[in-house]
Amino acid sequence: MIYHPDKNFIDPIPVRIHNQPAYFAHVEEETDGKPWFHDINEYLVKRKYPEHANHTQKHTLRRLSNHFFHCGGNLYRITPGLGLLRCVDSKEASKLLEDIHARTCSPHMNGFILAKKILMADYFWMIMETYCIQYIRKCY
Repeated sequence: MIYHPDKNFIDPIPVRIHNQPAYFAHVEEETDGKPWFHDINEYLVKRKYPEHANHTQKHTLRRLSNHFFHCGGNLYRITPGLGLLRCVDSKEASKLLEDIHARTCSPHMNGFILAKKILMADYFWMIMETYCIQYIRKCY
């Protein structure tokens, strides 16, 4: 209980801590050589789960795959307002950051504007804003 200045007590807020994340798509580096969307793509194409996946991870992968669409060898994210956004890996993402930030669209913008411009160019990856902010911090 927390003591309030008006001599009232405020009930504590319950917080749950999970021991194991269900399926975490926050991947900064592709250590195994596969892009971040590899599991989603395999599920959409072959309806095949990763070998090491437990029940919760399988359920989360099914739920995540509802927001993606596979066509012509590319994976697209379906968004209500923007249509289809092509999913890119980290190599292509770094090329996009350079092109859109300094060359193609307009010179030198902040991280959030850069992320919006990449979305408007119909590209997507899970941690886009984080990459954009890190890239802007390195820019002179």
